[in-house]
Amino acid sequence: MDNSYAEREVAYGGRVHWDRLFENLEGQLAAEWESERAALDAESERLRISRLELRTRLRVLCAESAAATLDLPGHRIRVRLQSLGADWLAAAVTDGEPSRPRAMRIVPLGAIMGLSIDHGLLLTSLEDAGQPTPALRERMTLGFLLRDFARRRVPVRIILTDGVDLHGTVDRAGADHLDLALHDPGVARTAGAVRGFRVVPFAAVASIQTVGTQMP
Repeated sequence: MDNSYAEREVAYGGRVHWDRLFENLEGQLAAEWESERAALDAESERLRISRLELRTRLRVLCAESAAATLDLPGHRIRVRLQSLGADWLAAAVTDGEPSRPRAMRIVPLGAIMGLSIDHGLLLTSLEDAGQPTPALRERMTLGFLLRDFARRRVPVRIILTDGVDLHGTVDRAGADHLDLALHDPGVARTAGAVRGFRVVPFAAVASIQTVGTQMP
């Protein structure tokens, strides 16, 4: 055999050997980089979620008009989430007869003990859609809302955290409490209809229900 041919064969074989070796090393390095990138991405996602606030997720769910079951002190209600305020959530009650007027519930955020929703919506509420400018209503406090109810003489049903069920009209609302004129449901607030008055701290409110009332 020609020595030059043999040398070329050896050189070719050596080159193939080293090419394969480098390809294997490149594959290992790429796999390690991919694994490291995945680990960094997972850690970054955990860090992002650790900074996520409940109201941020509620904002997404309200925008989706998400169907949910709210766990409140002493009772549960099935609702469709509608609006988010500074310290409250508005939801349309979906229990009851479809032909009856749709009742709206105002729920202080501090009264929410749990929220059951579809798993897909649960994951949607985790998505990072940036931080859009909150709607003006998100600056409205519960007191602001109740003062509007008082101005318009909106009849309400207030369920307290201890289960007490009150019906009446909000006469006035302070920074952390309201004055409620008690009267029967479906009756206008007149001097003859009022059975008494009650001061209710906001912290004692589980939910406030209105019927046929447009929310801000």
